Amino acid sequence: MPEGVRVSTLDSRAPYVLDTREIARRPGTQRELDVSEKAPAGMRVDMLGVPEGSDVALELRLESVMEGILVTGTASVHTSGECVRCLKDIDGELTVDLQELYVYDDEDEDDDISRLEGDLVDLEPVLRDAVVLALPHNPLCVPDCPGLCPECGVRLADDPEHTHGDAVDPRWSALSQMLEGNDRPVGGSEETGRASGPDEE
Repeated sequence: MPEGVRVSTLDSRAPYVLDTREIARRPGTQRELDVSEKAPAGMRVDMLGVPEGSDVALELRLESVMEGILVTGTASVHTSGECVRCLKDIDGELTVDLQELYVYDDEDEDDDISRLEGDLVDLEPVLRDAVVLALPHNPLCVPDCPGLCPECGVRLADDPEHTHGDAVDPRWSALSQMLEGNDRPVGGSEETGRASGPDEE
């Protein structure tokens, strides 16, 4: 084994691990794949994500270049979550582009680049990054979703005429409560209806 070449820790049978031995170090050769795998956990943002175990359809081209293996293609996934305004369940489909160069172990020493491990490449990190970056952080059931009533929480799209009447100015609410609870004449008692004072002669 050439000095500096790392031993692969990848399992060739694992999902998203691709075997390139047929084309590795043969620049100009390529291989095409059309496969379906199960979605790994964690491909999501706060309100939307790809359900773990759902189908991921991959259309890929693996091309041997001087530096390593160039992987390009698309991944199509099912998304599920909640509308950020009204919390309605939403489902959809998402297709993302994939492109990553996996360099040979004996090439560039930069730790921030993707590498082959032996003849194997691990597509999962690239897939995860592409999907998560493409997911909207504020998903909506419809573009103009009106959201929920701030007073009672009803979904406004289901009841466009929803109303609670004229709002009471909070500056007058205390006075309104006083008037509703006091039906006595001003300055009088409940029994006599007139103000109490010194004994009359």
